[in-house]
Amino acid sequence: MSARLTVAQALVRFLARQYTERDGLRHRLIDSCWGVFGHGNVAGLGQALVESGHAPGAELPFHQGRNEQAMVHAAVGFARQRNRLSAQAVTTSIGPGATNLVTGAALATVNRLPVLLLPGDTFATRPADPVLQQLEHPGAGDISVNDALRPVSRWFDRVHRPEALVPAALEAMRVLADPAQTGAVTLALPQDVQAEAFDWPDAFFAVRVWPVPRPAPDPAALTAAARAIRAARRPLLVAGGGVHHSEAEDALRELADATGIPVATTQAGKGALPHDHPCEVGGVGHTGTAVADDVAGRADLVIGVGTRWTDFTTASGTLFAEPSVRFVNLSITGHDAHKMGGLPLVADARAGLAALTRALDGHRVAEEYVTEYTAGKERWNAVTRAAFTPRAESDRPTQTHVIGALDAVVGDADVLVNAAGSLPGDLHKLWRARSPRQYHLEYGYSCMGYEIPGAIGVGLAAPGTAVWALVGDGTYLMMPTELVTAVQEGIALKLVLLQNHGYASIGGLSEATGAEGFGTAYRYRAADGSFTGDPLPVDLGANAASLGLTVFRAATCGELRGALAAARAARGPACVYVETDPAVTAPPAAAWWDVPVAQTSARPAARRAREEYERRAAGRRRHL
Repeated sequence: MSARLTVAQALVRFLARQYTERDGLRHRLIDSCWGVFGHGNVAGLGQALVESGHAPGAELPFHQGRNEQAMVHAAVGFARQRNRLSAQAVTTSIGPGATNLVTGAALATVNRLPVLLLPGDTFATRPADPVLQQLEHPGAGDISVNDALRPVSRWFDRVHRPEALVPAALEAMRVLADPAQTGAVTLALPQDVQAEAFDWPDAFFAVRVWPVPRPAPDPAALTAAARAIRAARRPLLVAGGGVHHSEAEDALRELADATGIPVATTQAGKGALPHDHPCEVGGVGHTGTAVADDVAGRADLVIGVGTRWTDFTTASGTLFAEPSVRFVNLSITGHDAHKMGGLPLVADARAGLAALTRALDGHRVAEEYVTEYTAGKERWNAVTRAAFTPRAESDRPTQTHVIGALDAVVGDADVLVNAAGSLPGDLHKLWRARSPRQYHLEYGYSCMGYEIPGAIGVGLAAPGTAVWALVGDGTYLMMPTELVTAVQEGIALKLVLLQNHGYASIGGLSEATGAEGFGTAYRYRAADGSFTGDPLPVDLGANAASLGLTVFRAATCGELRGALAAARAARGPACVYVETDPAVTAPPAAAWWDVPVAQTSARPAARRAREEYERRAAGRRRHL
């Protein structure tokens, strides 16, 4: 039997019947589709989506976006909240709509999060050249702007003929559902092919379940890892995002309870243990806590679980200073498991942690070590409390005061979303995560503009959850457009908008590296042409209100807590707008971030920064 449908209609029907399954639980693989329509997809996928229905029971529910990059960010936020077991599709026209996908695709692939990209493409039949938005390449006739998506996609195909959709769609689903390979998957769809009819075999539309396995570690590798851990005097476990994706938090807690091994977290791994667990020592790396970085600097064995060992998040090239330090890497991907010269444990995080706990039965670190890191944790807790506490209720809030006020207001099930600026560093050091999904930092790509659409994706994945998008003025100005989507969809997004008049994070880095804060302040030009005049008279709170949000303003620390509580209680999207005092910053980093400094300069600031750089760079290590 067969069904005569267009390529677009067939794709929508196919996607509606794809599922993942893990631990006996089934999840829809492609939950819904985001779209902005242009001539490259409106008559193909646009027609197919309206034909499939737009009521709650639609084959492929549709979300209307405002910016193509933002739609991918929303899909990424959705997939992360669903532990990569469900994803969303994103359709755009050919041309600028398609190229706007590139940044979002890179973010998805870097963070190993599934999203299906369905950009239109130029005519496969080439009735005329060039057509609107066609890239003419003098050396190749088959290149379109969609080829820019190849290097940032885990898998890419262009469907030149209707029958080619069958293998392309199946391969796309396989990659999306594979925890070791997932990321952005692109099916480029020429606009004439989208509208072409074909007799499709009924088997193409049968319900298909893609199992998500939990591979166990190799027995010999497990034995070697357990032997190394038992021999270590000062082991440290670094939990990455793979712990969350695998839903391995309970398995991690059981290992920590049994062995007493301290647990530090990457940005993606924060919340793997609640902040008050005795073994949890906080964030690690350049944005880490003093206790975690001290333990890391003296560790003789480091167990990485679900981490890619990125240099900024873990200070992987300089922090682990013990001459004899070794690594054990538990990861679903062999590529990551072999990093840092480590003993590889290629396995699912939950299965691997459970196997390690069994292999370490009866083993526990020395009580002196537990006493040492527990005392360090108490000292850091005092630092955190001091950072959260203003001198007076009438004080102008600092960024750390905002974090402290949030700590007092948010619920255990609330989700905080952030990605860029100075907030990720302050949050990684200071936020006290109370549940596995409360802390949602996109720091693999650290993409300005992710926060608002990412929070929308979280809201769609977890209806009824209070989702907080934390943004500075720089990030807000990059991409506020999806606030309109939050209003349209009735998502309970809580926007905390910090006005500090510039790129605060890069301004600080610029000062530290001898670039003197150049080009990082949002100010009028002074007489000498520099951006050192008065702050720009912008009112971003008024802008948020104009897009449909209820806005609460806070000028003092006392007003801030009330504004946050009011925003949390608001029924629809709400914004807390606060001007922060940028002069007071969070506790300094305890680890070094390798950012090259000018080797020669006529300016004293750069020369001083170079001296410091050379001193720090001398401590680099390549772990082999």
